[in-house]
Formats: sequence, structure tokens, C-alpha cells
Amino acid sequence: MRAGGRPVALLVCVALLGVTPAAAQRVDAAVGTPSAFRPLASLLLPGAGQLMAGQDRGAVYLAAEIYLLSRFVQLDREASREAERFQALAYDIARRSFTPTRRDTVFEYYEQMERFAESGQYDADPGAGFAPERDARTYNGSVWLLARRTYWADPNVQPDPTSLEYRRAVTFYEERAVGPAFLWSWRDHSLEHEVFRETIRRSDDRFRRAQNQVGLLLANHVVSAVDALISSRLAAAAHRPAEFHTSVGPRGSARVQISIGF
Repeated sequence: MRAGGRPVALLVCVALLGVTPAAAQRVDAAVGTPSAFRPLASLLLPGAGQLMAGQDRGAVYLAAEIYLLSRFVQLDREASREAERFQALAYDIARRSFTPTRRDTVFEYYEQMERFAESGQYDADPGAGFAPERDARTYNGSVWLLARRTYWADPNVQPDPTSLEYRRAVTFYEERAVGPAFLWSWRDHSLEHEVFRETIRRSDDRFRRAQNQVGLLLANHVVSAVDALISSRLAAAAHRPAEFHTSVGPRGSARVQISIGF
């Protein structure tokens, strides 16, 4: 291990073994850690800089880090389990009759399965030609309706199939419609469709909450680093040990307290 990693390694051992702040301060002095290093230590591991300076609140930052990280892992696992459930349900009930092989895809596809009971056909022409799905109640039919509204002068009047506006509408449809390998139908399975909707909502909720934990983790790193920076700057300016405390009151009021030893 490089010499620069020794203070952090010793600090982690101190935190995990429950050593008192006074002992932590002695470790800090033993390895000769400059006060300027403490903000960086707190940025990498919240509470590290505070524990190096023998400040009790470092344990609070560290405990918050452990809790938020464990919460993120828990929510991420729950979201993944729910995602596997709705993907399996979608294939077993709504997709298996169209394709013998399960192929999962992006989340937006399952969102459309949630909104539309049926995908509709991709090519409604039974012959060699190509005809987009026209039933606007289906997903592919809604895509074709949007294409007609976008490129045709009148979406209900078909232009010449060789015209530019018709070909542009078809290209729009081909790029956005669901192909043969991903067709679906929840027909006669309304109860399973509702279970699918509920499962996909739970998965989406877990993923969003997991992302919120990431934001809180980053905030914990930044606040701990700023705390350690201000404390070290105040101590250096006064040539005395200093502490910087922040707290939030029961009604959302904030309090800042600066202590300088004499």
C-alpha cells in the first residue's frame, strides 16, 4: 500500500472498531496528516476528515453513508426483481403467441405495453406489399396515425403511394412501429394486464427512489468535505482547534455554530 493511503486506511479501521474521537486524533497526529488533507478525506469518505480531527460528528457522516448505501442496494435489487417479474409476465401472457423466443428490450417498450392492450400488426398486407396497421386503438396503428398527421395534407385521404409524402410517412412508421418479434396482445387477459401495470409501476418507483439515494450520497460527501474544509481553515486562521457545526431544526430552520478553543 502506498504511503498516501495510510491515513485513510487507519481512519477506516478507527471508525469500524469504534475507537473514540480522542484516539482518532492521536492516530491523525501519529501519521502526520496535514489539516489540508482532511477535506479531501471527507470528500472520499464522509466523516473521515472530522474523525481525523477528533470531532464526534464524523461518526454521523459515516453512519449516514452506510445507511444510504445499504438503502440504495436494497432499492436497486427490489427494482430489478420487479423488472424481471413484469418482463416474464409480458412474455408469458402477451407475447408468447407471436414469438417462440423471449427477447427483452428497453423500458420504453414495456411502457407502451402498459398503455396499449395490443401492438397491432406490423404489416397488414397479406401479400407481397406493405401496409401499416390502421387500427388507431393499437400501438402500431397509433404510430401510423401520427405519421399520416405529420406528413399528409389530410390524414384521412391517402396520397399517391409513389409520392414523397406517402414514402416519408411509411419511413416514419417503419422506424417507430413494433416489429414482428415484439408484437403483443393482452386480449382476454385484462386481469393479467392490470397486474403487469402494477408491477411495472412498483419497479419504476424503486428505481426512482434508488436514484434519490445516489443524490443523497453525493450530498453527504460534499457537505462533509465543506464541513472539514471550513473547520481546518478556521483552525489555521486562529492557530487554535476549531469546529464547525450545522444542524436542522424541527421546523426546517438551520443553525450554524463555530467553536474555537482557547
